[in-house]
Amino acid sequence: MSTPIEAYALLSDLETAAMVGRDGSIDWLCLPRFDSPACLAALLGTPGNGFWRVAPVGGGPCAHRSYRRDTLVLDSRWETPTGVVRVTDFMPPRAGVPCLVRVVEGLSGSVSMRSELRLRFHQGRVVPWVRAVDQCAVAVAGPDAVWLGADGAVREPGGVDATVYDFTVSAGRRLALTLAWSPSHLPEPPAPLSLPAETLLKETADYWRTWTAQCCYEGPWRDAVVRSLITLKALIYAPTGGIVAAPTTSLPGCIGGERNWDYRYCWLRDSTFAQSCLLHSGYREEATAWLDWLVRAIAGNPCDLQTVYGVGGQRLLPETEAPWLAGYEGSRPVRFGNSAANQFQLDVYGEVLDTFWLSLRAGIPMPAHVWHLVEAMMGYLQRHWREPDQGLWQMRGPRRQFVHSKVMAWVAADRALRMGELLGRNGSSGEWRAMRDEVHRQVCQEGWDPGQCSFVQSYGSSALDASVLLMPRFGFLPAHDQRMRGTVRAMSRLDLRGFVRRYASDGDGVHEVDGVHGSEGAFVSCSLWYADALAATGHVEQARDLFERVLAVRNDVGLLSEQWDPDAGRQLGNAPKAFSHIALVETAFALRASGPGAARRPRTRSG
Repeated sequence: MSTPIEAYALLSDLETAAMVGRDGSIDWLCLPRFDSPACLAALLGTPGNGFWRVAPVGGGPCAHRSYRRDTLVLDSRWETPTGVVRVTDFMPPRAGVPCLVRVVEGLSGSVSMRSELRLRFHQGRVVPWVRAVDQCAVAVAGPDAVWLGADGAVREPGGVDATVYDFTVSAGRRLALTLAWSPSHLPEPPAPLSLPAETLLKETADYWRTWTAQCCYEGPWRDAVVRSLITLKALIYAPTGGIVAAPTTSLPGCIGGERNWDYRYCWLRDSTFAQSCLLHSGYREEATAWLDWLVRAIAGNPCDLQTVYGVGGQRLLPETEAPWLAGYEGSRPVRFGNSAANQFQLDVYGEVLDTFWLSLRAGIPMPAHVWHLVEAMMGYLQRHWREPDQGLWQMRGPRRQFVHSKVMAWVAADRALRMGELLGRNGSSGEWRAMRDEVHRQVCQEGWDPGQCSFVQSYGSSALDASVLLMPRFGFLPAHDQRMRGTVRAMSRLDLRGFVRRYASDGDGVHEVDGVHGSEGAFVSCSLWYADALAATGHVEQARDLFERVLAVRNDVGLLSEQWDPDAGRQLGNAPKAFSHIALVETAFALRASGPGAARRPRTRSG
């Protein structure tokens, strides 16, 4: 049995991330970027695929752990028969090369500790050459070198394929271990190895506290909102402003199944949700950087618009499989790269143009050439919006006339018109207005099922899809419209023990629409969209109850994955998921504004 997904905490230096379990083992780390090959990959295989554990000799999970308030600094405490010890893990915001620091401090008694580092480069596959250099251990394989140094006395019991340090800490004593990456052709140890751990720790904590102080949310769920915003910030690739969907790949939506995808990239689908979240929360600098990334990434012919890009805006994300990795709890294949980049999704045009509109309305300066990009995108969309596509959920089955995709085509035309009015550019407004009206009529006719009194997933289908709950959010229909009220009522059929699926599952066979074997859990984001829709249609208490159910399934340090399995009581899918945390923040804002009772004390889940 693998470590549960919810047992992992996140560390990040704003350019890459690590996942550390309650047992003190870092089982996932890609260096030097989010989308670089993993050098610690036990998360998707076995300990032989790479890990770094710092824990008392004898192992076992920590007794308690938590992030220091308003930071991404993690404290884990072990209580042993001989004493109590704390391990503080953090990654300083990048200032040169990436590094990860683990400070071990004795709190009482005396505790025998072990640090075991087993590096496996190139996605957990390549055993490096390890040697001693200047009181450090350095592991080299191809272009990568990882250095490990300690600022105190350690004993090396030896080992063929791992670097092991044994040491003892007593009350009031501490020892710091620092891991740093550098290109293998550079002979000198990376600079972080020579810096005092106390200095790095203070600078890291100060950075995060300064950043979180900008949060403008005040309400009953502030702690949850701040933790979600910290998580979102941790997933922003600082050099470019791109936001990765998650720092992991191939954590399954169905245990033992094939719903395993690489999320270490930036989805256009997320653009408007992320922008709204950042602007609502007071993070204008990050919103501006995200807009700049978006404009650079999509530059070119609108017919070449992709659904997903790399953190630098790169387009080539070839999907490959890693047969040497056993997969999380046998969930195979393990995939690197994502072929969804080559799909045709109409919805991304609406999401991009809504992001432009949100930015313009917020007063973020827009480069002059962006308007030419808007005109080019609208020209393409006018010619192609009637075509079937693969939809918001990136279906791998046949293309269909997805209702959400058509709604987002309407959003594209609507936002282009609004921007034109604001900027005094109305040359094509008549054509765009005609398109907007035609899309609206078609969706209301073809996407509506009078038998269910609900909008459906695609034209001619009776299947429900949680994405249609977003219609009021984008202004397609008001929440009080009877068609929306009927749709909200119908969504109870997607209920999965108090949470919401994105669409109905076909069980263990191949899903007719998405073309993939196996079922999946409830989607966190869809559950929160349903809460938003409930609140907007006057069911505020139900909305608040659902929101607090979502809060209760965060892990012990406040993190959410993509999905929740209420039957097994566990998280599923890649983690932590930006989309889930963005939706949490947006729902908290919506409920704060929803009237009396919003300040009711929220429930929490113990870790």
